[in-house]
Amino acid sequence: MKTAASNVNRAASTLADPRWAAVAARDPGADGRFFYSVRTTGVYCRPSCPSRTARPENVAFFATAKDAERAGFRACKRCKPDRSSLAASHAATVAELCRYIETAEQPPTLQQLAQRAGFSACHLHRIFKAMVGVTPKAYAGAHRANRLHRELKGQGTVTDAIYSAGYGSAGRFYEQSDQLLGMTPSRYRAGGSDTEIRFATGQCSLGSVLVARSGRGVCAIMLGDDPDQLAGELQGRFPKARLIGDDPQFERWVAQVIDFVEAPRIGLDLPLDIQGTAFQRRVWQALRRIPAGRTVSYADVARRIGSPKSVRAVARAVATNPLAVAVPCHRVVHKDGTLSGYRWGVERKRALLEREAGA
Repeated sequence: MKTAASNVNRAASTLADPRWAAVAARDPGADGRFFYSVRTTGVYCRPSCPSRTARPENVAFFATAKDAERAGFRACKRCKPDRSSLAASHAATVAELCRYIETAEQPPTLQQLAQRAGFSACHLHRIFKAMVGVTPKAYAGAHRANRLHRELKGQGTVTDAIYSAGYGSAGRFYEQSDQLLGMTPSRYRAGGSDTEIRFATGQCSLGSVLVARSGRGVCAIMLGDDPDQLAGELQGRFPKARLIGDDPQFERWVAQVIDFVEAPRIGLDLPLDIQGTAFQRRVWQALRRIPAGRTVSYADVARRIGSPKSVRAVARAVATNPLAVAVPCHRVVHKDGTLSGYRWGVERKRALLEREAGA
């Protein structure tokens, strides 16, 4: 009787422990957070162990593998909890490859990276994208673009900066320079000197609106309380550009933005100059495909761009969106539906969502 009562108590204690749900679900996401032992077999396992689920009265939990071993249990031969998890191993490999890409004089090929990691090219491409959010090629391209930005702020020539950043051909670089920099390299180095940024401001029910465009399209839509402050933020992005305000022809674009803010269902069709990293552009394009009146979570966006583990990177990309309402980052909310932060204020986000829901 005492044994039966003891088993009942142990089972109740295990079932009440939130870690049991992870064990029952064989959740790989719980691996490394804790380990569990099985009294009848004398082994300890990872939560994701594929072995038959143990009876709860025979289970005990441990914070580390060493704790389980000190209690007299041995490592399971199926899930090998005394070794690094596969996910941790992949993460370490991908991190090492990122450092290798960043220090290489020329972007390594996928095959070179695969040989270094000991994987097939296809397998490496898949796990790299899953963990980083972009492919190895896109990661190398983004890092090379960042190096170019730094080099252009140095003292050498523009050509020196191009080759120092890892571009093997100046001609090939100039084919991409407008997309990478939004202007020529020499103008970028001069802080946008001689570049015209036309802008206009207006008022709507959410406060002040500023719309700016480069030669390629609308490059900023900003919301705030003070139009002068918005203009100052725009100047900060292009410190030496020539800002041209109060353009009557351009003000009709501001009117379009204001009309969209007040009545979201009418849509907004403007030529956009979207500048950012490859990953940011993927996120922003995904946001533009969210219909008015709908919301999604950060995890939803991560899945839609094919990078389900890049939720934090998605959140950063959403937070740095420079084009309010045109790239509708206000439609991204927490998984439970509550509102998260918004670059132009949570109350504005709430108002936009309410209008879209009721439109």
